[in-house]
Amino acid sequence: MTLTNWAGNISFAAARFHQPQSMEQLQEIVGQSARCRVLGTGHSFNRLADTADDLVSLRALPGRMVIDPAAETVTVGAGTSYGVLADELHRAGLALHNLGSLPHISVGGACTTGTHGSGNSNGNLGTAVRAVELLTASGEVISLDRVANGDVFPGAVISLGSLGVVTALTLDVQPTYEISQTVYEDLPFEAALDELDTILASGYSVSIFTLWDRAVFEQVWVKSRADAPLSTVTPSVLEAASAATRQRHPLPELSGEVCTTQLGVIGPWHQRLPHFRLDFTPSAGEELQSEYFIDRAVAVPALRALAELRALISPHLLVSELRTVAADDLWLSPAFSRHCLAIHFTWKPDAAAIAPVLRKIEERLSAFSARPHWGKVFAFDPDYIVAQYPHIADATALAIRYDPTAKFENEFTKTYLRR
Repeated sequence: MTLTNWAGNISFAAARFHQPQSMEQLQEIVGQSARCRVLGTGHSFNRLADTADDLVSLRALPGRMVIDPAAETVTVGAGTSYGVLADELHRAGLALHNLGSLPHISVGGACTTGTHGSGNSNGNLGTAVRAVELLTASGEVISLDRVANGDVFPGAVISLGSLGVVTALTLDVQPTYEISQTVYEDLPFEAALDELDTILASGYSVSIFTLWDRAVFEQVWVKSRADAPLSTVTPSVLEAASAATRQRHPLPELSGEVCTTQLGVIGPWHQRLPHFRLDFTPSAGEELQSEYFIDRAVAVPALRALAELRALISPHLLVSELRTVAADDLWLSPAFSRHCLAIHFTWKPDAAAIAPVLRKIEERLSAFSARPHWGKVFAFDPDYIVAQYPHIADATALAIRYDPTAKFENEFTKTYLRR
């Protein structure tokens, strides 16, 4: 049986697939392997996780979760899903600062690739990491801490799997909170751009959806914290739009019943921040994804530049989403040193058809120094991508330091971390 990623567009080339059931088994596999990579939930759309030799899943490892309310941290196994983690934290009266749109993804995979949610003040999921537990090529288990190892920590969180096997992460937590979610429909494109900053600041987490087939944003999802009702202002353009009167799905033709509760109903953070319910299992093989991070300061001209490509984009698109991500100091983060607008495309599953579309999109967005999401489909020249990361040489040096024999290198990381 061929092993594929979540979407089915990648068939892994690994000679062997392992699901160790103990740390000792994992150490033995890594020790005997010439080349090794870790597979999370397979939600990447390129060969980031691929290898010719040994592919390892951490799902079968014994569950690890240590909640420390006094320290405001949780230590969790890297293979644990955010949905499982969020349930446990909420029961303990605690929460994370944010979640991605799918609660099914693994903590380790999401953090090491720069995966994110939305919100002007919310960094990507990796910005919650306080410590990384790492199994190195030598078989040693080490911990890299935000404070104690501050010189290398910014390169250890979003590492693209190049340092070793991330076995556990310690995350910052906070007291639990509640969120309400309201969906607004049919915002005129130009009117929205005139108030874009205000719209993006109107909630704790905001997502804007468009099909790029007409000059309108079909949906705006505003997620507001119940404990901060005065921190947001509803822009006049949203007040003029129509609030949805039924559950909505980002794809207008699909049922909103698989989505987290909307209609302004207040509920727990982990049942509102993701777009989709944990008990909903996403289908596989029905989409491809691309995403580009640009400085929020140039969001309006960048979106206008993309609007000129409507006729090229829309025939191949399922839906496009705009989200914001706060700046961080993580070396390989697409949001490194700048507050970003992330422009996401969910494509119909035809790689050949979208290839020329990506090239045109990237021609436009390169003028705004766009950085692609590491786990999505993109076509940028590698030299262009390397030039977008001031610390990429530091990231390469860190990979050499912890993996001197390049055990965890693959063609993807070799392309960008040029050892």
